[in-house]
Parts: sequence; structure tokens; C-alpha cells
Amino acid sequence: MRTNSQHGTAFDTKIRGRLWWLLTFLGFTAFGLLSFEYRYLDDLARAHPHTFAIHMFEEMSGAYVAMLIYPFLVWGVRRTRIRRTNWWRMLPLNLLFLVILSICDTTLMSLTRSLLAPLLGLGRYDYGNMFYRYPMEFAKHVPLYWTAVAAIYVVDAYQDARNRQLRTADLEARLAEARLQNLRLQLQPHFLFNALNTISSVMYEDVERADNMLARLGDLLRRTLNAAEAQEISLQEELGLVESYLAIMQERFGEDLQIAFEIDPELMQALVPQLVLQPLVENSLRYGRDLVTSKVTLRISASRSSTGVLLQVRDGGPGIVGLEANGWRKGIGIGNTEQRLLALYGEAEPLLLENTNGLTVSIRIPLRWGSARI
Repeated sequence: MRTNSQHGTAFDTKIRGRLWWLLTFLGFTAFGLLSFEYRYLDDLARAHPHTFAIHMFEEMSGAYVAMLIYPFLVWGVRRTRIRRTNWWRMLPLNLLFLVILSICDTTLMSLTRSLLAPLLGLGRYDYGNMFYRYPMEFAKHVPLYWTAVAAIYVVDAYQDARNRQLRTADLEARLAEARLQNLRLQLQPHFLFNALNTISSVMYEDVERADNMLARLGDLLRRTLNAAEAQEISLQEELGLVESYLAIMQERFGEDLQIAFEIDPELMQALVPQLVLQPLVENSLRYGRDLVTSKVTLRISASRSSTGVLLQVRDGGPGIVGLEANGWRKGIGIGNTEQRLLALYGEAEPLLLENTNGLTVSIRIPLRWGSARI
């Protein structure tokens, strides 16, 4: 059974075929009219005013016979393409092909005009002595043939260059997609390992809590798998993933983990990279403990900015020593997230870390909605 895309492709091909024939018809019609105009005005200039009908008949019939020959011309020129490595063989073939086309064109013109002239009230048509007519028409066909050859070569070269450009763009897009997919797949085992490690640390202390954490981890994995193919999901879906992850961490930290969300409700359907917040939250949970109270305070926000959407994760910990002097090393989560943002949006500084009575991680991304999903 054909798919919709196959039907669409077949329909597009049919439309392009009809358009090609329409443009071909209009082109040869214009050629015939211009040839007629040249001959008729020449007669008027020579005071031979009564040749309108016969010149119109001759030039238009000649143009439409040439139109019938044209597809064979294109086919033959492409089959006998002259290159540096084969010119000695293809040049004679082109000359032979030119002779054959010239004979066919002249013969068809003779037959067509002889048949149609009486039907159009022009009387019996005399095409002259064919012994001389063939070489006469051949002399006209030589420059026309080589002009057509040059035009076909130019069009084919342009089409080949265009196809190469499209193939290159397609390969680059596939490569970028594969790189993004690889980065995302690197992230999933990383957070899964850390979550399981957290559950393992609780298991021998409180089996019921560990069981609850496993159930919440299952919910988190289900949500992640539901959006497995998408590089971007809605902010609402991303917050659902973060909440599932934080529910696991809440079981571990208990009252020592305090979470606040500040989300612009109008942005809930805005697109964000999948799992963009989870690594930032995980980083704050590991390094954002208050040195005095040992509590972890998280504030997750999403708001509009002048350039799009601003996502922030703040904690109340000690911050990062040596951050301003770049004297620290990014972990897998932060580094992976930064690479994904660069690949998706190409921003110069997609991820910014600041020591602000704790650590604030800011992400700025373009404001885009569901229909523009990557």
C-alpha cells in the first residue's frame, strides 16, 4: 500500500512533468512567433505585404515539429556527452546524431506542411527539391544543435551542483542529528547511574523509601522513553521529567531538600531541549548544600527574555571556587548540556554559570513553539 509521502512524491513528479511540457510548448511557440516576425517584417520592408499566412504557417509548423524532436535531442545529447577523456569517440557520434536529427526534422516538416496546408486553405504546399532542401536545412541545424548542446550541458551542470549541495546539506543534517542523539544518549545512562547509586545508598537504611524511589525512577524512565526520539519537548514535559527526578531525590534528602518553581505559565508549551534541566538540578544537589545547615535549596525558573526563553537553576550552596578564573572542570552533565545547546542553537554562550550567594546556571534559548520542533 502506498504511503501519503509516496502519493505526494508521485503527484509532485506528475506536476513537474506537466510544467516542463507547458514551458517547452511556450518556448517553441515564442521561437516560432519571433521567426515569423523576422520573416514577415523583412517582406514588408521589401514591399511584399501578402505573405502573412504562409510565413505564419511555415514558422509555427517548423517550431512545433522541432518541439517533437526536442526530447530525442536531449536524450541523445546526454547519451553522447563529450568529455575530455572521450571527445575523440563522442564527437563523431554527435555529428552522426546531428545528421539523423536534421534529416528527421526536415522530413517531418515536409510531410506536416504538405498535409496541413490544403486543410488550412493554403493550397498545395511546395517544399522544393528535397535533394537541396536537406543540406540547406542542415546548415541551419548545425548552430542550433550546438547551441542546444551547450544549453543542456549548462543546465545539467547546474542541476548536478544543486544535487551535490542538497546531498551535502542532508549529510550535514544527518551528522548533526547523530551527534545530538549521541550526546543525549550519553546523558541518559549518566543520570540513570546516579539515580540508582542514590537508591542503593538508601536501600539498607529504609527498604520502603528505596522501593518508593524505584517506583518514581520507573515513572521517570517511562516519561523519558515517551519522548525518546525528540531533541526538543515542551517546557511542561521537561518540568514533568524534573519533578519525577526531584521526587526520587526528595525521598533521599527529606526535609533537607527545599524546592521552589517560578514558571511563566505562558511558556508551558515553549520548546526546550529534552533533559536540559535535569543535569543542572543534579549538579546543584551534589554541590549546592549549605555549608552551615547542610540543606539544599533549589529554585527553578523559566521566564521570557529579550532573546527568547531564560531557564535558571539556583542553589544556596557555596558556589564554585575558581569559577571566575575558569579554574574548574565541567562535569559530564554540564559539559554535555552545553554541547547540546551549541549544536541545537549555535549560540556563543548558551550556558552561563555565576556565583550569586550560591550557584546560578542560566540557559538562554530561542522562543519556539510545538510546530517548530527539531
